[in-house]
Amino acid sequence: MAAVKELLKTEADGTLSFGDYTLDSKTKLDGFEFQGDLYKVKTFAEITKLERNGMFVYESVPGTAVWNFKASADLVSFKVSGVKDAQFTLELEADSEYVVYMDDVNVGDMKTNLSGKLSVSAELEPDKCVEVKVVKK
Repeated sequence: MAAVKELLKTEADGTLSFGDYTLDSKTKLDGFEFQGDLYKVKTFAEITKLERNGMFVYESVPGTAVWNFKASADLVSFKVSGVKDAQFTLELEADSEYVVYMDDVNVGDMKTNLSGKLSVSAELEPDKCVEVKVVKK
């Protein structure tokens, strides 16, 4: 899948898509309203970061494109693409256990740290998406 040229957009299914890893310089979009919250995205080749109401939601190094991102109390799911392997970090519930799936394969149980961050590495290839699901235990 290609990058999200709008930087941040709402999909027909009520999810968010964001990120453009093809940009050479940092570009941001602030004040994007979605379901009563304000979102901000910063993205380019080196990093993609999403914030909701000024709070951390998602970050990847290097930059990625994220499609159909949705988050609830027990599940975060999205598709991610990029030009090379990336590490992404999600803000979840602090000191909690989650099961991480990539393309429906259980890649293991992980525990968030005291600040609620969970970091996962993904093997990415140009023009291919990896489907990610993080489910609270």
